[in-house]
Amino acid sequence: MKELNSEFTYTQAGVDTFKEETALKCLLEWTTKTKSFRVGLGRVKLNSTYFANVLELDEKRGIAISTDGVGTKLLVAQMMNKYDTIGIDCVAMNVNDVLCVGAEPISMVDYLAVQEVKPDLFHQIGKGLYEGARQAGISICGGEIAQVREVIRGIEEGYGFDLAGTCVGMISLDKIVIGEKVKEEDVILGLRSNGIHSNGFTLARRVLLEKGKLPLDKYFPELGKTLGEELLEPTSIYVPEIMEMLRTNVEIKALIHITGDGFLNLKRIKQREVGFVIDKLPQPPYIFSLIQQYGKVSDEEMFRVFNMGVGFCIIVSPQEVDKCERILRKHHREFYQLGYVVRDEEEKIVIKPKRLIGKDNKFYKLGE
Repeated sequence: MKELNSEFTYTQAGVDTFKEETALKCLLEWTTKTKSFRVGLGRVKLNSTYFANVLELDEKRGIAISTDGVGTKLLVAQMMNKYDTIGIDCVAMNVNDVLCVGAEPISMVDYLAVQEVKPDLFHQIGKGLYEGARQAGISICGGEIAQVREVIRGIEEGYGFDLAGTCVGMISLDKIVIGEKVKEEDVILGLRSNGIHSNGFTLARRVLLEKGKLPLDKYFPELGKTLGEELLEPTSIYVPEIMEMLRTNVEIKALIHITGDGFLNLKRIKQREVGFVIDKLPQPPYIFSLIQQYGKVSDEEMFRVFNMGVGFCIIVSPQEVDKCERILRKHHREFYQLGYVVRDEEEKIVIKPKRLIGKDNKFYKLGE
């Protein structure tokens, strides 16, 4: 298989995910050893490569925990001088990950590092955190503010900041969902994203704003809004519909948050020697067409970096599909039957409409 080069890639934009993977192994070499420090209350149940981990509270109960930030989407907020939605992104990135182990998100804390303390900035960020918490049905029980002028820089002087969070959820230990029961002929359901969410913004900014020189106030009829408004569209929160499925005992085999690495996230399930065939794709939001057009970005790179219109996936047996679809319709969530699971020792992801094959953390064109 020959890997095709695009004119513009995530690595060229400044994010080397392959080098990051190597560096992560250096970090995990030490942090994974800390699991042995807890032998009773708080024992770690899973490995460190899933979307969230679970800590054992007693024989029956555990807490799920995950952490994430908003990334360079914050720079677009600074360019727009609009900060009232990125708090939603912070909540979404965390609660969606906690969902992936079958846990109910219950609370989170936030970390806000700033160049300067600006009451108006804090007010708008707080407004977004409130709205994200409302949508997810969680509390924000605390957090931390750090004034680090020497560390943080931004687009607008005094308004540089970073925002991240840590979310916890509750889970019965016999209800943990990590994909160990996934098998051949299971169905992949895809839940619609509303745009880029909070991944791939370094590539999107470099292509659209620097290379394409598009102004953020440029209106696109295909978007129905300005470019800046589209880029700040907050990440979808999938908690209500997924929690209803879990509470009504829908037999969910895997839950996958489609974030960085796109559909390659499907490979994070525990079950081995299975592959995924995607034979139907939704039309991606127009923002992805803009990125591909202005950056001449290949399909391989687009599907490696972005969610391409699917923000979350559910894997169930064919018998459970109708139950899932009824709940998704009830919550007015647009969804698709994307494809199915196959037996595959190479654990490939095949995206038929684009003739792509995902293997070794990359996408290739089929037959080349």
